[in-house]
Amino acid sequence: MTRKIIDISMELNAMTPEWPGDTPFSYELSVTKEQSGSVNIGKLQTSTHIGTHIDAPFHYNEQGLKTHELPLDVYLTQAQVMDVSGLEKINLSDLKPLEKNVEAVLLKTTSWQDRNKFPDKWPIFEESIAKWMADNGVKLLGVDVPSVDPETSKDLPMHQAMNQHQRFILEGIVLDEVSEGVYHLVALPLKIRGGEGSPVRAILHT
Repeated sequence: MTRKIIDISMELNAMTPEWPGDTPFSYELSVTKEQSGSVNIGKLQTSTHIGTHIDAPFHYNEQGLKTHELPLDVYLTQAQVMDVSGLEKINLSDLKPLEKNVEAVLLKTTSWQDRNKFPDKWPIFEESIAKWMADNGVKLLGVDVPSVDPETSKDLPMHQAMNQHQRFILEGIVLDEVSEGVYHLVALPLKIRGGEGSPVRAILHT
């Protein structure tokens, strides 16, 4: 059987928008094959929260799990894509019936149209979704926007609700061409000791 792979990751390049005030992405060859006589060697600099990335709980809780401590099964699991396009606020009533054996929910808002620009705004996610996830055995919430909270939020109510219910967060996924349904998700973070987040190469496959 041929496995269909859908890449739901943002490309990292000089045009990838960073969170306002954060470290932009840059990549360059620090050593060329001509210089070394054998290989090209690259150097990159970036925020850990650029493009498609996960938030470790330590990002918003001093006692939270760090990147190297995260349970990997959370990011290697059965995921359901739910289309919630066109909504300014996403409530429990907007979610679709949960399919069997689903442990991750990916919300398709289609509100981030130009991935070369940081969006001015995106939908608000109701905190009750975090409790619903815990009650239904859903460990991971993925969103196609930079954050589960508004850019200007300091209290981070959705992050804190997710933390309270020990749920995990995946942000900046690309679902524009993905249909609703159940897929296998792979979105493994880098093993960064002490880290508060990590870029990921997120894919869905059937």
